[in-house]
Amino acid sequence: MADASVHFLAVDLGASSGRVIHGQFDGRKLVHNEIHRFANVPVHVPSVKLDTPASQHWDVLRLWHDIQQGISRYDAAAPLTSLSVDTWGVDFALLDARQRLLTNPYHYRDSRNDGLVDEVLEQLAKKAIYEHTGVQFMQINTLYQLYGMVMRQDPLLEVAKTLMMMPDLFHFWLSGEMTLEVTDASTTQMLDARARTWATPVLDALKLPSYLLPEVTPDTSVVGRLRPDIASQINLARCAVIASAGHDTAAAVAAVPNLDEHSVYISSGTWSLMGIESPEPIISEVGLSMNVTNEAGVFGTVRVLKNLAGLWVLQACLKHWQNQGEDYSWEALLKLASNTPAFGPLIRLGAETFLNPPDMPAAIDAACQASGQTPPDSVGAIVRCCLESLALEYKLVLDELSTVSARHFNAIRIVGGGAQNTLLCQLTADACQLPVVAGPVEATALGNLMLQAIATGHIGSLAEGRQVIAASVSPITYESQPNTDGWQDAYARFRRLPL
Repeated sequence: MADASVHFLAVDLGASSGRVIHGQFDGRKLVHNEIHRFANVPVHVPSVKLDTPASQHWDVLRLWHDIQQGISRYDAAAPLTSLSVDTWGVDFALLDARQRLLTNPYHYRDSRNDGLVDEVLEQLAKKAIYEHTGVQFMQINTLYQLYGMVMRQDPLLEVAKTLMMMPDLFHFWLSGEMTLEVTDASTTQMLDARARTWATPVLDALKLPSYLLPEVTPDTSVVGRLRPDIASQINLARCAVIASAGHDTAAAVAAVPNLDEHSVYISSGTWSLMGIESPEPIISEVGLSMNVTNEAGVFGTVRVLKNLAGLWVLQACLKHWQNQGEDYSWEALLKLASNTPAFGPLIRLGAETFLNPPDMPAAIDAACQASGQTPPDSVGAIVRCCLESLALEYKLVLDELSTVSARHFNAIRIVGGGAQNTLLCQLTADACQLPVVAGPVEATALGNLMLQAIATGHIGSLAEGRQVIAASVSPITYESQPNTDGWQDAYARFRRLPL
């Protein structure tokens, strides 16, 4: 009997690594397997001026090479139906009149963004920007990156003709067709959250070059077919190229099983995206005061969420320890933290001091001293500090989401790499006093694959797609332990810390 399955490839680019994942759908379950994994390491380019910090970029050509390498490893006998790329948000590439890449895209952690939020707010009121875009104010947003280029009279803008977000750049190189998919466009803080078109009043008020911006295209759009030269180079038939959900969080949220109005999701990795799914934006004075964002989800939904620092601080600590010759595994770090007494020093992981310091453990030490706390005195204590602080950040955002949406929640659904962090999942359940349902780990890739199946007519709707995901994975539930005075006291201490 012939195999009736259909086959897809998801290219999932995160802030620290990339994956090419094969998905096989048999009409009931979506089975996935990783066929290529590669590092996504930023590149530091020295400044011409010796007293100026090096600029930080994405190694986009290396990523393009790895994407092609990964796609070429697809060797199933059945033809490939389609492929799609998702990436992190906010960053962009500039192309000239001949559609050539002008420079390696800047990394959102580059220091050129420092102070730009305040500069923008001197030109246009925060309320005016939020009323149009509904997006959280963070210096990494495209809005501030582009504004900084305009203010510095960056010569790149004199020759640039098109701005492309990162997934759209790779879709263009794969298919030869230009798009700017809506879920990733919504991370820019330049998109009107209600109309899902560019927020012209904001762009005009800040004198931003709106002529660079292509028309916004819907999610789950067929971009085109794989270019013949690319197809022949990697020995693959000319399958469809799909803009499923360009922003990795939108893809991950699409893959959250059993997500309903009483559930909060957390897409957990380098960043933690914690929020709810809404039929429309929630743009209000309360939302503005809490810095809640409204980003486009798939099929007209809205991701009402907070963008949190996530596991970035611990990842930076791990890198520092590795540079010092201490090569800890994540399993070893969690064991050390589990054996460390609870409720020690706490930090606000989203503080600017933790954005990209040269020595993250030293930054934690300084922050604790500045807030009158005894700094963590061991590796285990640092890990415990970070994880308890993140769990309490989740508790704070849970309360904010309940207030802004007027909803009552009965579960937290964690997807992404952080779903494997058993200690964090249990701490989150305890701090928030709600059950935590963890999984799928590869939610972004599964969402990418499932949305391709919808775009090509093999799955009928988002609701049906989530049922497929639920049938394909086995989440783990962490029940909350009875709340103790320790958590209550820790939450009170945490809320007093400066951000």
